[in-house]
Amino acid sequence: MTDVRHPGKVPPRTGEPPGPARQVDDLSTAALIERLTDQVTTLVRTEIRHGVAEIKDKGSRVGVGVGVSGAGVLLLLFGFGTLVAAAVLGLAVALDPWLAALVVAAILIVIGGGLAAVGGRKTKDALPPTPEQTTRSVQEDVATVKENWR
Repeated sequence: MTDVRHPGKVPPRTGEPPGPARQVDDLSTAALIERLTDQVTTLVRTEIRHGVAEIKDKGSRVGVGVGVSGAGVLLLLFGFGTLVAAAVLGLAVALDPWLAALVVAAILIVIGGGLAAVGGRKTKDALPPTPEQTTRSVQEDVATVKENWR
């Protein structure tokens, strides 16, 4: 393949984009296309790596959160069971035992509903595990290419 601007000259093919020392005006069309192909390939691979890393990060945060929450819920269950029994026995001194159990149950339902709502919101914040930063970066790359394509 010969250089269009300089007939008879064959540009060196190194497999890497030309160095910064070479001016774009000095490159042949084939060299420019090769350079573009290499740069686009590198860009796509980099964006894919960033996307995978972002998804892994979100997934690990969700997994750690669920594991810690599960262990905490189990311990809370045992503790609350003991406290519920103590509260019912304590209220049974002043009220009928059935009324004491009813009051304690109502309080537990209100507290449990509030905790479930907070946990649901926290889980929603972590989902869906889409790579938001990478998506924005790719959109910016596409916009830049479109803008400079003209």
